[in-house]
Amino acid sequence: MSIKRRKFIKQSSLVSMGFFGLQTFVNSCKTNPGSGINSFPEKLSTGYGPLLEDPEGLLNLPKGFSYKVISKRGNPMIDGFLVPGNPDGMATFAAPNGHVVIVRNHEISPGDLNNAAFGTDMSLLDKLPQSGFYDFGRGKQPCLGGTTTIVYNTENQEVIHEYLSLTGTVRNCAGGLTPWGSWISCEENTSVANDVLEKDHGYNFEVPAQVEPILANPAPIKAMGRFNHEAVCVEPGSGIVYQTEDRHDGLIYRYLPNTPGKLLDGGQLQVLSIKSNPSFDTRNWEELTSGKMEIGKEYEVEWLNIDQVESPEDDLRFRGYDKGAARFARGEGMWYGNNEVYFACTNGGMKKQGQVFKYKPSPNEGQPQEDNQPGKLTLMVEPNNIDIVTNCDNLTVANNGHLILCEDRPTPRIVGISPKGEMYHIAKNIGVKSEFAGSTFSPDGSTLFVNIQVAGLTLAITGPWGEDWSA
Repeated sequence: MSIKRRKFIKQSSLVSMGFFGLQTFVNSCKTNPGSGINSFPEKLSTGYGPLLEDPEGLLNLPKGFSYKVISKRGNPMIDGFLVPGNPDGMATFAAPNGHVVIVRNHEISPGDLNNAAFGTDMSLLDKLPQSGFYDFGRGKQPCLGGTTTIVYNTENQEVIHEYLSLTGTVRNCAGGLTPWGSWISCEENTSVANDVLEKDHGYNFEVPAQVEPILANPAPIKAMGRFNHEAVCVEPGSGIVYQTEDRHDGLIYRYLPNTPGKLLDGGQLQVLSIKSNPSFDTRNWEELTSGKMEIGKEYEVEWLNIDQVESPEDDLRFRGYDKGAARFARGEGMWYGNNEVYFACTNGGMKKQGQVFKYKPSPNEGQPQEDNQPGKLTLMVEPNNIDIVTNCDNLTVANNGHLILCEDRPTPRIVGISPKGEMYHIAKNIGVKSEFAGSTFSPDGSTLFVNIQVAGLTLAITGPWGEDWSA
């Protein structure tokens, strides 16, 4: 069952509401004299209230909120395989009977048998034909990354079933949903074929969001580029896809498909450049001597074509930077809303505590006329107080417009930003030293799904999400 376009656009508008508040928040920041960079407010709002100690020792939440572990590494699935470990990026899709389809990445490397869907002894491997894998590892060491799909009933908070939906890939980190009802799963790995691997890696794969337990065709979308992929988002009108790269010196990419909605038909890959300052460094690291990127300032951009996108030397980011592309510090989570693209850079900023950017596309995005009205990039947030938020990674938005950030740290929190700009803590992981990953709301906004990666857990968090205490 695929997501409806109108629901996608409605959810995108809600995302924009959350980031409108974030922009208000940025504009209220004080200027750090002499630096030209705005500082981050020190005050933390109480939000939904203080986090209460969890008697189970896993997840602290505010009063009125509760969590349920809905999936765990090693549990049997409907197709006879086991839930893989290292769950990462996710998205939800509306399904019949009020149910929800959740497509979930698994960031697994070859040889990591503790997280394999086929058992630690690989005894279940024979249940799946080799054709189901993207890379069977020459029969020696099959690649174990991919996706699983959960069909969930939010009314009674129960899993209906879950199944393996993509396999044979490597380190599927994040990705993004499409307006035509699928999930783009991204490989955060650039290994090449060798004595063990049959194929090159570093590609995106499309997984239909469906109720039936069907394995997706493991076809790499090579024209989207071969690099250390992290996340994507899609502009629903044009079908243009934006992409982040999880490298300390990564780029932001744009893919112009030849046929909107059919990514395998090929297209043009491009890299983002600051129009007035080619090869600009947006990272704002203290040790860098180049000019700093100011918070709240709009920078006109241009998109530069890049060739040899399958990049056998894994040098797209170097060649792109040499052509004039802007450099970013570990591009991670990405989301589209109301004709704007938002993304987080986990290690950006003077203190390397992260950055959040907004890109406003041109009215003529992807067309020759966009040179006359270029798109604009804004650094919205650069936090430097680790007591409030640090190393923002995945991001999503509640139906009340609140922006939700996941932290990438050993004892992470889920952090909210209200439409008025108040920052508050929603949850703290006290049970396992592991990042949160894949935060995403059910289409009705009632449930926040999130992964605790190292523990191999997927949680459903319910509570008064629709309550706007900041109003």
